[in-house]
Parts: sequence; C-alpha cells; structure tokens
Amino acid sequence: MAATVALVDDDRNILTSVSMLLEAEGYTVQTFNDGVAALAAFSKTPPDLAVLDIKMPRMDGMELLRRLRQKTDLPVIFLTSKDEEIDELIGLRMGADDYVRKPFSQRLLIERIRAILRRREGGVGESDTPENSDTIMVRGSLKMDQLRHAVEWKGKQITLTVTEFLILQALAQRPGFVKSRDQLLDVAYDDQVYVDDRTIDSHIKRIRKKFKVSDDEFASIETLYGIGYKYIEA
Repeated sequence: MAATVALVDDDRNILTSVSMLLEAEGYTVQTFNDGVAALAAFSKTPPDLAVLDIKMPRMDGMELLRRLRQKTDLPVIFLTSKDEEIDELIGLRMGADDYVRKPFSQRLLIERIRAILRRREGGVGESDTPENSDTIMVRGSLKMDQLRHAVEWKGKQITLTVTEFLILQALAQRPGFVKSRDQLLDVAYDDQVYVDDRTIDSHIKRIRKKFKVSDDEFASIETLYGIGYKYIEA
C-alpha cells in the first residue's frame, strides 16, 4: 500500500503544490490548515509521516509535535523559515526527524520524505538486494547503513536526521580527507535551495553532541578552521 503523508500548513499554495507532487510520486496525501484539525484527524487515522509548518494559527507545529510525542513516534519533518534556527533545535530535541527551510525545493522535500520512510520501514524495498549489501559502511567504531539511514557508534544506535546522516556519510567515506563547507552543502541540499554555508557548522555541532551523549570521548570529526571538516577513523 502507498504510504500516507500528512501536510499541515496554513499556506494553501504549499498544500496544493506539494500534494500534487506527492500524489504524482504515488503517495496518499492528507492536508490540514492548522494543528488542531491535524491532531484530531491523526488520532483517528494516523499517517505514515507528517510534514508540519512551525508557524500556524490555533496550534503551531511545535505544540502539535509535543502532543504527538506523548502518544506516538510518528516521523515528522518541520518546515521552517530562515530566522527559526532556535525552533529547529528545540524541534529536533523534541523528536522531529528532520527539517526543511522555506523557501524550499519540492524535490528536496520529496527526497527527505522518501529517505525517512525508507529508514522507518527498515530499508526493505526493491533496492535492498544482495548486490547492494555494500551500502553498509564501517569506519572504525562507526557503522552506517545507507538503505536504512541507520547509524551505530561502538554498537550503540545514534539517531540522526537525514541531513546529518548525509553530511556524516560524506565525511566518513574518505577518512582523513578534508571536505569544505561548500562540498558538504552540495551533499546535503538541493542546488535550487540557497543555504548559508554556516548552516553546516550547526549540523556538525548537533552531530557531535549526539555522539557525545553515547561516548563522551567522541572526537572523530575534526574542524580545520577556515577550510572545512574531516573524519578521523577511530
């Protein structure tokens, strides 16, 4: 059966255009203008993934996520504006799976949705065949499963957003080699979307913090000031 994606946004243009694209990709789509209506509907017919705008009337995306997390681990992607970095950080701590900044490429959003649903389903699909077993990458204590978007450090699971996964994967593919911020931006974001290169610094900071929760001595991502970052295999 096709996965069901819920869109919650008070911008009708976004609801219409993204719905059309998702339906063209084979998804079933639910749309809501505010968090109150979405919460009521989710309790009766939960979707497989929800895309939530942060700023909405009646109930914003943050409050909707808080209430959802009391009862479910439904995958959630936030739509945020440029000036909402604090909300992004809080949202990720509350359990959002990823976020996409407005204005955004619809194709980028589709890729984020597809990746999270694939990870949610355990990565089983047409591409999960024996010849693709090399999609599991091991670099010292780090293990990354590209199909499942799963990460382990010293045997412990680390939960990363899709963007964080892509950045770490790019660094770990060639330990010891430096990746500039621009190179990491190319990996993590669609080329139709403008994102300041300092956004990479914020992602790296969050990746380090998540690993340090599991291992306080984690130091495998090295900063080369003015140049970029590299992964040190440990």
